[in-house]
Parts: sequence; structure tokens; C-alpha cells
Amino acid sequence: MPHGHSAHAHGTRAQSADADEGRLGLALALILGFMAVEVAVGIVAHSLALLSDAGHMLTDAGAIGFSLMALRLAVRPARGAMTFGFRRVEILSAQANGVTLLILAAFILYEAVRRLFDPPHVRGYLILIVALAGVVVNLAAARTLSRADRGSLNVEGSFQHILTDLYAFIGTAIAAGVILLTGFQRADPLVSLLIAALMIRSGYALVKASARVFLEAAPEGLDPQAVGVALVGQAGVVEVHDLHVWEVTSGFPALSAHVLVSGDCDCHAARREMEAMLRERFALDHTTLQVDHAVSELIDIAPRGQRSQPS
Repeated sequence: MPHGHSAHAHGTRAQSADADEGRLGLALALILGFMAVEVAVGIVAHSLALLSDAGHMLTDAGAIGFSLMALRLAVRPARGAMTFGFRRVEILSAQANGVTLLILAAFILYEAVRRLFDPPHVRGYLILIVALAGVVVNLAAARTLSRADRGSLNVEGSFQHILTDLYAFIGTAIAAGVILLTGFQRADPLVSLLIAALMIRSGYALVKASARVFLEAAPEGLDPQAVGVALVGQAGVVEVHDLHVWEVTSGFPALSAHVLVSGDCDCHAARREMEAMLRERFALDHTTLQVDHAVSELIDIAPRGQRSQPS
């Protein structure tokens, strides 16, 4: 018996993945091309802000590359031991993106604090030119990825990398303007601190969201208690237990539960009604409901020493 969804659903996912792959590929080309320019100018201008941006763009490129690989793996059909396929690779990619943001932010924080005490002379005009060009490039990349499926935590991870870069370039341009107008060299490391803070915020959000999936927590915005109350409220339902709601991957919530119904209730009809209710009210399509009749009379088993003796 084949695992997973139908061939039609698999084909739809593959078409969506192809479109997202094209958008990610275009964003990757933009990032790599500009990163090479930024490294060269950052070294010449002695700008930590530019070099930290370039380092962040390197992680962007790695994140997008990992996202492309995850997209290809995620659309493979389920087979063998992989009953859900490789769809959770997307979550692994998102977590890797978040961790790299946090690690790089730590390095930038250290170097920025050091430069606050001993600021080097930076060439403001070079920084300003590159920063403004970076704003344009990252706007193009962000616009490209905004049209992809951001419901995927994998794609959202790449988008957050690009968005953080965009904010960083805006801050770097402001720092360059301050340096040119006032000569205040510490503007460069101060902007680097702001960039690091943005990276920490985005990285933490990605790590937290991916950890929820790996820990099989209920999807954001879906209250298991409300689901249980809705199930118990169905006609003929006596009890619901062993209720589990989790997320296999982005946009793929699942539910399982053991439901007891009254003795005069049709188990199969009750299951169909509950599945329809879960689909309509909670958007839960992948459900496994074990429906049994509630037993009112239990067999009384006495301890061995209390068994009645034959007359």
C-alpha cells in the first residue's frame, strides 16, 4: 500500500517546488555576485559593517543553497521506511539557517565591541556606494522570495536572511552618511551591533519555530484543548483520550486520537463526521481516529486468593 498523499498532491507539490526553486536560484545568483564586490570594497574601506554584511551574505548563500536541496528532497514520494518522505528536511534547513544567524551574530558582536574602543579609520564614501547598491540588490532578492511559498519554514528561513541583510545595508548607508558628515568613526561598529541584534532576532525565531516541529508541539494557533472539546461535542461521543496534534512539516498538521462512542452509535459514521468537522473547523486533513464503543459492563476479575471454590 503506498504511503503519503495521492499522485495528484505529489504533482502539485513538485510544481510548487519547481517555482520556488527558480526564485531561490535567482536570489542566490544576486547574493553571490554582490557578496564578491562587498568583500573587496570592505577590505579596501576597512569597514566592519561591510565585512559583517558580506559574512551575513555568505550565510545567505549557504542558507539558500541548503533550501534548494531541501526543496528537492521534500518532494520525493514516500517509500520504504520513510513513510512521510523527506518533507521534514525543510525544517532541518530552517533550523540550520537560524543557528548560522546566531553564530555569525556572536562573532560580529565581539568584533564590534572591540572596534568601539579602538575604531579604525573607514572610507565613508566607499561604504555609502556599496551600501546603497546592497539595498537595491537585497530589495530585488527579497521581492523574488516574497513570491515564493513563505508558508514553508524552509523558504521563510531564506527570506529572513535576505530581509536582515536589507535592514543591515540600510543601517550601513546611514552609518556611512554619519561618517562623511561628522567624521564619527564609531558609527560603523555601532551599526554592526544593530545588524547583530537583527540577526539574533531572526535566528532565534527560526530556531524556536523549527524546534516546535521537532518536539512535535501543536502547530501555532491550534489549541489541542479546543480540538478535544470539539470532538467530545460531537453526537454520540462519550470520551476522547490519547489526543495528539503535531506538525510533520510546514503546512502539514496531523492528529490522532482514541474516541469512545455510545453503544447505539455507528462507529464508521461517527468517524466520518468527526473527520469532516476537523477538516472544516481546524484545517486538519491528516487525521487518524480510532473509534470504539464505550463498554459499560466490565468483567469482574477477583484476586487468586478470593476465587470461589467449586462446591
